[in-house]
Amino acid sequence: MNSPDGSRKCAGLQDIDPESLEIVLIGVNHRTAPVELREKLGFTGTETENALLTLRKLSCIHEVFMISTCNRVEVLVTTDQAEIAKKSITSHFAEWKSIPLNRFIPSVYIYTGDDAVRHLFRVTASLDSMMLGEPQILGQVKDSYKQAVETKTTGVIVNRLLHKAFSIAKRVRSETGIGGFAVSISYAAIELAKKIFDSLEKKSVLLVGAGEMAELAVEHLIRSRHEGSIFVANRTFSVGMELAHQFNGTPIRFEEIEETLQWVDIIVSSTGSPEFVITRDQVKPVMRRRKNRPLFFIDIAVPRDVDPKVNRVPNAYLYDIDDLQGVIAENIKSRKKESILAERIVDEGVLRFRSWYDSLDVVPTIVGLRDKLHGIAAAELNKTLHSMDFSEAQQLALKKMTEAMINKILHDPTIFLKNPGSHRNKSVYIDLTRNLFNLHDDEE
Repeated sequence: MNSPDGSRKCAGLQDIDPESLEIVLIGVNHRTAPVELREKLGFTGTETENALLTLRKLSCIHEVFMISTCNRVEVLVTTDQAEIAKKSITSHFAEWKSIPLNRFIPSVYIYTGDDAVRHLFRVTASLDSMMLGEPQILGQVKDSYKQAVETKTTGVIVNRLLHKAFSIAKRVRSETGIGGFAVSISYAAIELAKKIFDSLEKKSVLLVGAGEMAELAVEHLIRSRHEGSIFVANRTFSVGMELAHQFNGTPIRFEEIEETLQWVDIIVSSTGSPEFVITRDQVKPVMRRRKNRPLFFIDIAVPRDVDPKVNRVPNAYLYDIDDLQGVIAENIKSRKKESILAERIVDEGVLRFRSWYDSLDVVPTIVGLRDKLHGIAAAELNKTLHSMDFSEAQQLALKKMTEAMINKILHDPTIFLKNPGSHRNKSVYIDLTRNLFNLHDDEE
């Protein structure tokens, strides 16, 4: 049966052996497509659901999973008609988003088999992200998988694949230091403050500016188990008050900054002011009242908020965005070093998944089941033969009887596994058999 675009429409999972299915992944990301194209390709929740349901019906696609973020759109399918699937997916994407194929195709990458599995594992473990090691992608993949499950477009193979991806991402996060180095300006600012004071637990912090950078800085501060006071100063007092209340802090007016400098330990400044917000003339008299207790400024604004001359005031220490960029560059190098170990974890995961995937062929499953029963029977028979005095003829008779019983027990399951019926999905029953009898070689 043909679909309107001329490709063969899949009639369902019947008559499809799992060993004839291939895993195919098609996508575009921040490395292959400019932001203007990625913007057009983005899918909302409803659009993703419709795409999943549509693709599930076309070109003998039997399972389908899709993820859409600001940096990537990817579709992973199982299919017994790989070339038809590839053409159908790309043509549907171009049609859905009204993008000429000749503009869309050059940005598309296609992976099959182990390469598709490896790519998904790397994406989930944040080895393919714009910022190596960022934690958001794992949650995005989980949300996308949940939607695919709820839309009922996944099956045995994709379910196993995604759960394996989550397991690998967890290992990468726990067994490597890939996520342990500050690579954002806000995060680096707080990490720098922690190095300065050893602990931020009781230190008072003044945020100058209440934008996104300030909010991220507070979030990182709270994750550092900070229990000291937080003050927020913003030119629009209501905006500063909203951020302060969000984090149980105290809002102050811009005019109160100089007075507040007397009491705090760290100032993180991130306004959009074209002029200095804090000057040397403001800081110098404050230091006398502080009795030269150290005061640290972390200026993450461009243009700068804090007058560089502040560094000349005794016991006043100023770090600007260039200082932080140096920290970030070093940390990115550290993340890349850690990624070598992460890649090994991914490679191991690919091999284990391949072993499981190959086991979906009915032959190794039947062989594995037969070996399992023979092993159990041999162990029990040996116990019996050693506990009682049997003649050689009796022992031979018992062994023949055991072999006959195993063959009779396996007869019906073997026939069923080879041909479960035209309305059934063979891979489901093979996977169920392997789980029931614990025939898996790669334990999670």
